[in-house]
Amino acid sequence: MDEFLDRSIRHVERAVVWAAGVGGIIVLIQMVWISYGVFARYGLGRPDRMVTEATALLLFPVAFFGLAFALREDAYPKVTMVIDHFGAGARKIVDIINLGLMLTIGLFFSYAGISATIRSFNSGVSSEILHWPRYLFWAPGALALALFTIYAALRLIREIRTPAGQGR
Repeated sequence: MDEFLDRSIRHVERAVVWAAGVGGIIVLIQMVWISYGVFARYGLGRPDRMVTEATALLLFPVAFFGLAFALREDAYPKVTMVIDHFGAGARKIVDIINLGLMLTIGLFFSYAGISATIRSFNSGVSSEILHWPRYLFWAPGALALALFTIYAALRLIREIRTPAGQGR
């Protein structure tokens, strides 16, 4: 079972790294598009109407593409001033509670993102200026949230199964 869990985590971590890369590419696209928008507005005197809406719509997926990567890198802010004085068993309990909370929040937001994607697909709504289908913006964010939830669940299972004080 432990080998299966470790292999599953390695496969999901590959997807996590790819998702973070996609998020980085979206940020680069936004950067270029916003720079063009500023140039068009102030250099050419012709503002691009699409820049504001496109970058606003791209903020949702880009916000969640790095979520699982931050968990992988243990990059969430922590206050450990008190926890550092706990024994290995107590620290393990705190880590399990922390991962349980992350999983719970991930499940909630995954459900909300997937539900919004399905509703926007079924309704056929599109953005006001670009006329792009809204589900194209909801789906990547929902996928990233589902990836985070799966990764948090696997990490929680591993934390529960690992004896206190042994870590990864």
